[in-house]
Amino acid sequence: MNVFLVVLLVLAGVALLLMEMFLLPGFGIAGVSGFGCLLAAIVVAYIWIGRMAGYITLAACLVLSALAIWGFLRSHALEKMALDSKIDSHVEMAHNKLNKEDKENQNKSQNSKEE
Repeated sequence: MNVFLVVLLVLAGVALLLMEMFLLPGFGIAGVSGFGCLLAAIVVAYIWIGRMAGYITLAACLVLSALAIWGFLRSHALEKMALDSKIDSHVEMAHNKLNKEDKENQNKSQNSKEE
């Protein structure tokens, strides 16, 4: 039963960390819960199963987290979630518009002086 609990906590922790990094914005409840699950798995393994199981769980948490992140980044799931459109329009800045109006006004005043 203890080994099952450790495995369940590790899998839940990795899943929550992946959700926090790639699906949910910010550093929130899922990230803290993920780290909490991983920490709980390590503590349970050290206290209830033994020192060697704690070391194995610690290594497994590090390796599984790294592999899960690496695998998710290598998959094309991020490309499907990301916006991939190109914006070809531009915005005329206010100071450019003011400069154009000033030049037009200067041209009008010069034309009126010449007449």
